[in-house]
Amino acid sequence: MGQKVNPIGLRLGINKTWSSKWYVDPREYADTLHEDLALRKALAASPEAQGAEISEVEIIRHPQRITIVIHTSRPGIIIGAKGANIEKVGGRLQKIANKKIQLKIKEVKRPEVNAQIIAQNVARQLKSRGSFRRALKMAVNNAMKAGVQGVKVRVAGRLGGAEMSRTEQYKDGRVPLHTLRANIDYGTAEADTTFGVIGVKVWVFTGEVYRKDRKEDAGLLVRKKKTPAAASERS
Repeated sequence: MGQKVNPIGLRLGINKTWSSKWYVDPREYADTLHEDLALRKALAASPEAQGAEISEVEIIRHPQRITIVIHTSRPGIIIGAKGANIEKVGGRLQKIANKKIQLKIKEVKRPEVNAQIIAQNVARQLKSRGSFRRALKMAVNNAMKAGVQGVKVRVAGRLGGAEMSRTEQYKDGRVPLHTLRANIDYGTAEADTTFGVIGVKVWVFTGEVYRKDRKEDAGLLVRKKKTPAAASERS
């Protein structure tokens, strides 16, 4: 059997970072984790967030407050007229958390290359009884036109209302899942149809990230070897 690994979890600390950033006493860990999950669930279920195309929710915990950064391609929907929607969402989340909540909205500039938004769009089309083949082809073509190096979209379930569930996938370009330096964006969504749930998975390969592209660690800067040019200048 194939051993499947989440592409983002595999690359944590290499070219991906955690979506929850905090550190607590080990005895408080379980409660804090469940509070994070409850906040994410409440945000996804809130009517103000429907159709806002939220790609990621970052939770950053400070001693006195919790900062929630919502990455969305349609910030106007979640903010609402004069910030009415964002206040409602904040009030709803405040009931769950035991600290003051601060909400921040970040716009996703290129939604056509964001794996989570692609998955949500495909799921929305499947829910409205659209052709799954057309939905997959459109998603793959739009991502490739936007300049990604590779994209793979997979759907599984009772496709087209068929009696037996099956898996279909469309792929274009290259998606090297075993290459750790490859920047793979991964997203999932579910289409809750009248004949069952159809799952959608999307992998987007945007290019390879090399060490020089990232900010250098302070410890590495100290241990850096002197270049021959620098040594000759001193002599």
